[in-house]
Amino acid sequence: MSSDRPLIDAASPHPAASQLPPPQPEPPVRADPLGFSVEVPDPFRDRDQPDPTASQLELQQEGAESRAVVVGEASAEFAGNAIRTAKYSALTFLPRNLFEQFRRLSYVYFLAITVLNQLPQVAVFGRGASVLPLAFVLLVTAVKDAYEDLRRHRSDRGENNRLAAVLAPRAAAEFAPKKWKHVRVGDVVRVASSETLPADMVLLATSDPTGVAHVQTVNLDGETNLKTRYARQETQLKFSRDGGVGGILHCELPNRNIYGFQANLEIDGKRVSLGPSNIVLRGCELKNTTWAIGVVVYAGKDTKVMLNNSGPPSKRSRLETQLNRETVILSIMLIGMCTTASVLAGIWVLNHQGELEFTQFFREKDYTTGKNYNYYGIGMQIFITFLMAVIVYQVIIPISLYISMEMVRLGQAYFMGADLDLYDKSSRSKFHCRALNINEDLGQIKYVFSDKTGTLTENKMEFQCASVHGVDYSSGKDTSGYSLVVDDLLLTPKMAVRTDPQLLKMMKNGGSNEEAKLVLDFFLALAACNTIVPLVLDTEDPRQKLIDYQGESPDEQALAYAAASYGIVLVERTSGYVMIDVLGDRQRFDILGLHEFDSDRKRMSVIIGCPDKTVKLYVKGADSSMFGITNKELDNVLATEAHLHKYSSLGLRTLVVGMRELSQPEFEDWQSAYENASTSVLGRGNLLRSVATNIECNIHILGATGIEDKLQDGVPEAIESLRQAGMKVWILTGDKQETAIYIGYSCKLLTNDMTQIVINNSSKESCKKSLEEALATTKELRVASSVGTLNPESSGVILALIVDGNSLVYILETELQEELFKVATECSVVLCCRVAPLQKAGVVALIKNRTDDMTLAIGDGANDVSMIQMADVGVGISGQEGGQAVMASDFSMGQFRFLVPLLLVHGHWNYQRMGYMILYNFYKNATFVLVLFWYVLYTSFTLTTAITEWSSLLYTVLYTSLPTIVVGILDKDLSKSTLLAYPKLYGTGQRNEKYNVNLFVLNMLEALWQSLVVFYIPYFAYRQSTIDMSSLGDLWALASVIIVNMQLAMDIIRWNWIIHAFVWGTIAATAICLFVIDSIWVLPGYGAIFHVMGTGLFWLLLLIIIVAAMVPHFVIKAFTEHFNPSDIQIAREMEKFGALNQVNRAEIPMRTVS
Repeated sequence: MSSDRPLIDAASPHPAASQLPPPQPEPPVRADPLGFSVEVPDPFRDRDQPDPTASQLELQQEGAESRAVVVGEASAEFAGNAIRTAKYSALTFLPRNLFEQFRRLSYVYFLAITVLNQLPQVAVFGRGASVLPLAFVLLVTAVKDAYEDLRRHRSDRGENNRLAAVLAPRAAAEFAPKKWKHVRVGDVVRVASSETLPADMVLLATSDPTGVAHVQTVNLDGETNLKTRYARQETQLKFSRDGGVGGILHCELPNRNIYGFQANLEIDGKRVSLGPSNIVLRGCELKNTTWAIGVVVYAGKDTKVMLNNSGPPSKRSRLETQLNRETVILSIMLIGMCTTASVLAGIWVLNHQGELEFTQFFREKDYTTGKNYNYYGIGMQIFITFLMAVIVYQVIIPISLYISMEMVRLGQAYFMGADLDLYDKSSRSKFHCRALNINEDLGQIKYVFSDKTGTLTENKMEFQCASVHGVDYSSGKDTSGYSLVVDDLLLTPKMAVRTDPQLLKMMKNGGSNEEAKLVLDFFLALAACNTIVPLVLDTEDPRQKLIDYQGESPDEQALAYAAASYGIVLVERTSGYVMIDVLGDRQRFDILGLHEFDSDRKRMSVIIGCPDKTVKLYVKGADSSMFGITNKELDNVLATEAHLHKYSSLGLRTLVVGMRELSQPEFEDWQSAYENASTSVLGRGNLLRSVATNIECNIHILGATGIEDKLQDGVPEAIESLRQAGMKVWILTGDKQETAIYIGYSCKLLTNDMTQIVINNSSKESCKKSLEEALATTKELRVASSVGTLNPESSGVILALIVDGNSLVYILETELQEELFKVATECSVVLCCRVAPLQKAGVVALIKNRTDDMTLAIGDGANDVSMIQMADVGVGISGQEGGQAVMASDFSMGQFRFLVPLLLVHGHWNYQRMGYMILYNFYKNATFVLVLFWYVLYTSFTLTTAITEWSSLLYTVLYTSLPTIVVGILDKDLSKSTLLAYPKLYGTGQRNEKYNVNLFVLNMLEALWQSLVVFYIPYFAYRQSTIDMSSLGDLWALASVIIVNMQLAMDIIRWNWIIHAFVWGTIAATAICLFVIDSIWVLPGYGAIFHVMGTGLFWLLLLIIIVAAMVPHFVIKAFTEHFNPSDIQIAREMEKFGALNQVNRAEIPMRTVS
């Protein structure tokens, strides 16, 4: 290999040497953790183009659409670098926290009640006592918020006080330590290896002479693979020469797009274009680079990581939404009771107008002063009585319910996170509950929308086979891999892949025939057409090293390892070239241009200056995009298509590889257009896309690859369990139709007994026709099933719908989506292939916006974010594609199979507990309020209460709240093993069996009966006695607490010592509180409890009340469970009598359509 050669021979019919990099000496080789390096810069390197979808803002030359940054001069014009994630300060905590809490309308209601009670005319309770319940709830919430915010303050303080090395003003290469919070836009910062970047910076220079820097973005997007970033050669050279860089940088305004950046740098009279490959973001870590220097362009709250720090969208659970319906009903009941009491009070006053002067509560005059006292006329008296009644009966809407729900959800989240069945040992990832307010929605899911790659599969790509120039090489077998020797060191690729003996033999023998050249070009394309960064890793043997390929795509890694196994080893990548060991001969390939993959073109390409002085364009991409740009070699294309179909049918991911040799005029035209596009300040993304499209034509198909992405463990069993649970599982993937179908069969989502309906069209009219035919087919099959022409044991037909993404373009957001909805809902299985990210969200919205069924979306990549956020419940998989899906999700976990215990076990428990807790809170408060209402009927409607004000207020906050919280966290209607063994038990949540209007009405009827028992049995027993009002009130209060706790105890399924302690301890605590209250001499009813409890009648009445109140609930419970048991009750009895393993477990039959 020549040590001094021009890239292109001027005499050859290829690009002129003046258009390309000047002659470069052969770079010296050194083996170190950076791999291989070169000691000379490459000024012709131009990899600054952004992703075509990089920015939402197009940079303007003038005006307010950009910011100007003077390099090396700190600017106070822009945001400082101090960050603040805390919500409150010492001054703003109280007002802001109260404001946020009172955004709940129920809190405003209770505040209004408290204010009313402060008015002398309507005061029922003592002013202090009336404030207690609301104050307690507000205090508990405020303490929780304060603790969480204090932790954020500590985190912010630690982050802001970290030190960064900042270039001193008017000093050459002298960096002084400065706290992060004091760093400003325009400062030049030096970052060392393994240090975290303090702000968003444009790279100016790095320790690598070619300007390469490697960063890890795990703190930003969760991806652990290294990313390659570059300093422009203009700034790299200037810094190495002058020790500093001046100039003015114009960049776009701050935005949250972490993959986009557009800017220009004016330096030495030139305008240099900057793109996303030139910026490093706050939170990233510098890796495998000794140092990097950059200028701060966005600081503090303007950095992209802070702009993206908004968390997942706020969602409300289905139960919480339905809770408003019951709250309205209770409000109507409240208004009805208050109206009844006030109207009857007005009638009483009207009938006793002549006696008001001598009555205790309606004296017309105060004889000490001669003025009217406590009476304002009948109309005003009715109004005042109404307000007093609202204060007395306010607890019918339980103030403690909301804080109880929060505490129960917190406890549920803790136990879900602690469940070892949700822990992924391979990735060491635990289950995380990121949205506490929708735990119970996990028990009502009807539709599951799943991504394929990385969600159902491992996203660990393994190269399996290849087709080269129409020849199939798929008889691969395991190999020990290929190794090369450099400076007495043995370098071996980290991963060995399957190799075909015939293809391997052809590569090793070499040769000058055309077939051998095509094979070499094929593997050179795999090694060069990517963004892989090779790293050298140490092993136990100091003479042996491993080459680890780091890249943003697992597919690219698999292809690079495949090329290495065939002797084409990528050993180094810099900003201007790649070093490839070609069967032992280390060669340099100059990278003259790179067009990265985008969702419109669905391919990527690289222009390479080869050692033989030719310029070649290598392209790889999806078959749908590649076959449209070929040079029409029909035989080669047809053979490759056949092999692609074969690979797809085996479930392999396919990719087509092509090449084109560029002539000198073609290269010159491309280079001119490329430079114009990359330095454009308006529409840069569209221009670069156009340049790529123009050069990517007349491609010679080199071949295709097949990569296996294995299913995760337990996926088929998980999908079968979900389907048995009544859920419809839809797969939304970007893979080919054949691959999607194969995966469908592999994971048992599709079976041979299913009737497949395929919609794969290229026009709106054909889509409409296909949908109409599909709808007609579903109706015919349903009719045929109903009249018995099919298997009589079958109750329906199992249909599977397969839709292509191209068809969805013409269906979604048009009138055809209604037809798609009708067809899809008739099918048990739906597979959508070749779908774009927004199409995934559109498919979820198709169901979510047209049904009341709960939807769940699960995915692992950035392309799943829109789907996850659209669904009622979003689950992120902690996988190979980074953390975007996790950050946007409501729940995150490590494997798809964890959906089964999450939904069938925890989802069922959460729904059952929360539904019961809400109904129980309504019931217990209604019981207490109705007791107060019956008493009013016998006190001339004066709204006086026999139960002391403290007992009334403590009833909901203390007496009855704690047991419901503990039961809501710990009670289990069925064991985990039973719920997993019988997935159909999950249907109770889908059918709303544990929370509905009927159950609410039943609870209100029970509250009505029990309030009548509690009030009237003591009333008739003591009617002729001289018992005082306070003694009777203590009996009513204690009886109410015992009854509601007895009903709770009757409904508890699994007792433990904690539940025992809280249920019975609450009753004891109520008695103790009554003792304490009646021991305070300044309060009314002093000593009453001691007097009445000393009689035998008190204990007899307490026993009679408990029995009489509980009998109806016991009878109804026994009758329904014996004569009309639910699935849950049957399963519970099976558990109790040990018959669980003896019962035949039902399987879902697959109906055959004839």
